[in-house]
Amino acid sequence: MTEEKKPLSRSEREALIKDKAGWVIVVFAALLAINTYMGGSNSSKVLNNTIEANNTWAFYQAKSIKQTLTEMRYDDAVAAKEDKKAEALKAKMDRYESEPATGEGKKELFAKARTLEADRTVAKERSPWYTFAGSLFQIAIVLLSASILAVNNRLYTASLYVGGVAIILMSQAVWLWIPAVI
Repeated sequence: MTEEKKPLSRSEREALIKDKAGWVIVVFAALLAINTYMGGSNSSKVLNNTIEANNTWAFYQAKSIKQTLTEMRYDDAVAAKEDKKAEALKAKMDRYESEPATGEGKKELFAKARTLEADRTVAKERSPWYTFAGSLFQIAIVLLSASILAVNNRLYTASLYVGGVAIILMSQAVWLWIPAVI
C-alpha cells in the first residue's frame, strides 16, 4: 500500500520556510555587517591617503622651494668666491634632494606620496564593489523576509541567488580578482 502524500498546510509550509529563511537571514545580515565595516574602513583609507598624499606633496613643494633658494645663494657664493659658504650650501642642497636618515628629502617624499596615491587608487577601486554587495545583501534579506510572509519558495530561492551575487561582489571588493575593464 502506498500512502498518498498530502500537500502541506500553509502553516506547515510557513514553519518550514521560516526555519530555512531565518538562518539565511542571519548569515546575510552578518555578511552585510562585515561588508559595511570593511567598506567604511576602505572609505576612511581613501580619505586618509588623500589627505596624507596632499600633505606630502605640500612638504615636497616646500623642500623644492627651499632648494631653489639655496641654489640661488650657492650661485651667489660661487660668484663671490666664498668657498666655505658655497660648500655648506651645496651640502644643504644635496640634503634637500635626498635625506634617507629622516625620509624628508625630495626623493623620499616623492616615493612616499606616490605610494600613498597608489594605495588610495586601489581603495577607490574597491569602493563600488562594497556598495554593490551591501545593496544586494539588503535586497536578499528583504526577499527572504517576503518569502516568509508570502510563504513562497520562489522568493526564497531568488534571495539565495541575490545573496550569492552579493558574496561574489564582496569577494571582488576584498581581493579585486576580476580584472579592471577600464
